[in-house]
Amino acid sequence: MGTYMPATPPQTLYVTVRRDELRQLKDERDQLRQQVAELNLLLEQARLGNKAAGR
Repeated sequence: MGTYMPATPPQTLYVTVRRDELRQLKDERDQLRQQVAELNLLLEQARLGNKAAGR
């Protein structure tokens, strides 16, 4: 058996983000969300196409 390690309380990490960095991160997040939405739509269309072709 492994050694027992007592649980330590979670630590909080504070970071400083400049406004321009925050804006860039938000823009990247929005672009990634849009890309995920488009990929989900393509995946759904492919699934529906496979079901139709299997009939």
